[in-house]
Amino acid sequence: MDEITYRGVAFTGFFIISFIAWVTGNKDRLNKKTIAGSIFLAWSIGGMTFWLPWTRKALEWINTSLMSVLQASQKGSVFLFGPLAIGPGEFLSDGTQSIGFVLALQVLPSVIFFSAIISLLYYLNIIQTCVNGFAKFFHKSMALSGAESFSAAASIFFGIESSLTIRNYLDRMSQSELLTLITCMMATVASTVMAVYVVALREIFPQIAGHLISASIISIPCAVLISKLSIPEKESPITPGPVSNDLKEEAFSNNSIDINTQKPTNVIVVLMEGGALGVKLAISIATLLIIVLGLQEVVDLILKLMPKIYEQPISINRIFGWLVWPFTLLIGLKPEEWEMGSQILGSRFVETEVSAYFQLASVQSVQTQAFSLRSFTALTYSLCGFVHFASLGIFVGGLTAIVPSRAKEISILGIRGLWTAFLATLLTGCIAGALA
Repeated sequence: MDEITYRGVAFTGFFIISFIAWVTGNKDRLNKKTIAGSIFLAWSIGGMTFWLPWTRKALEWINTSLMSVLQASQKGSVFLFGPLAIGPGEFLSDGTQSIGFVLALQVLPSVIFFSAIISLLYYLNIIQTCVNGFAKFFHKSMALSGAESFSAAASIFFGIESSLTIRNYLDRMSQSELLTLITCMMATVASTVMAVYVVALREIFPQIAGHLISASIISIPCAVLISKLSIPEKESPITPGPVSNDLKEEAFSNNSIDINTQKPTNVIVVLMEGGALGVKLAISIATLLIIVLGLQEVVDLILKLMPKIYEQPISINRIFGWLVWPFTLLIGLKPEEWEMGSQILGSRFVETEVSAYFQLASVQSVQTQAFSLRSFTALTYSLCGFVHFASLGIFVGGLTAIVPSRAKEISILGIRGLWTAFLATLLTGCIAGALA
């Protein structure tokens, strides 16, 4: 079959996955305006991303800018770590060659630098302006409540911190609103973590930075669609209109985002505090990878004692690969790509998307590439989100800490949110698979 056929499969897959979300949900009466609005918005943004020349040029500019920032971040790393901080095949100014790839010293420092830059943009009120604009747009285009649209917009830039922007409403939000909040947080990536994915794929996919931003934006209407199909709104939201300006000011005050710090007095303090938060984030990523990959290896050692299947030992990644196999078809991958694609998609649940992106880069960098450019793009978009068991603990734990009165309810919704976020990222992959 030709590429047009697989594009058609990805287009059809979008609606099949949406139907799966409805079948596995509450099957209550749907808000047609929200459903239609989210579908239209998702495909419109996708069409603008892949088809409109001016949008593609804008993404290219964003990509070039982010790549320049990322390259600039390497200077400090090289000063501290020397050849350990440069990638395979690269050389220092004195001719010293890289010793090879070292994730901790070549990737995580970028997280620290990006965190400082994001803090600076926050200090300059640039991020707040963007969030407010997106919130108004989401409210009108998808008929969301004010709290939903505001937190969804914040999810594009923040992780769990996006819930802090509406924490005054969390104890009174409906189950449908809470699921939308959780799904949006898991189906997008925080801007500070995006640097890790860029480093993983920049050699294989030079436009990766721009596309990751596009994927995170497209994931918002996809997350809204899936969450509203799973648990439709039955109650009257406490914020039927846009979030008030007073709440916006409170949400974006320093005391709302970080209760342990006072308002920074100057740019240097902002950069230092942002970098310090980046250090914590980098350590968290490293800790998570050490624990998760170690536990995975222990479980795999136990599974190896079981009888082999098709002459290969059973592993966690193989099990999850089997479970997600049908979805590799639905996002438009070709039959010869199904096995590797399902393995990578399945590995994200345990190894996190960080490991999955590096695995994707590894199989695509060999002389005979594992995926076509269209399929590679679809997988890149499908992996763009915090869809793994570790994130379930992080997000549920973070939300229950903010609103302990709803801890049990949030724990249950968190499990469903992992499923809905997975489906939402697949919808993003379907759009890429159909239009790329």
